[in-house]
Amino acid sequence: MAYDPNNVFAKILRGEIPCRKVHEDDHVLAFHDIRPQAPTHVLVIPKGAYVSWDDFSANASDVEIAAWVRAVGRIARDVGVGDSGYRVIANVGPDSLQEVPHLHAHILGGRPLGALLDRD
Repeated sequence: MAYDPNNVFAKILRGEIPCRKVHEDDHVLAFHDIRPQAPTHVLVIPKGAYVSWDDFSANASDVEIAAWVRAVGRIARDVGVGDSGYRVIANVGPDSLQEVPHLHAHILGGRPLGALLDRD
């Protein structure tokens, strides 16, 4: 999947689409999901043009990687799910149903989340 500079997250980063910001620094932006799947549902995105976790881990600088990973934990604490527990999900590619071709992690919490996958 190629990076699309007109994807919704790129537009949010450029300020073309508003968001309910939770955190921002030089390398990371986090904001509330517009279709929350839990009482707390925050998206965390790197500011660089990375399609997926694979792309990010292969091509981002050590500084970008450290900033993004550290931000996820900090944001979970800041939004109040650090102690009660939360789930971090990053969908990669079509089989995971990744909707936006820009790396993003979902922080979900605020209630018991149940099983991660159905067990058939």
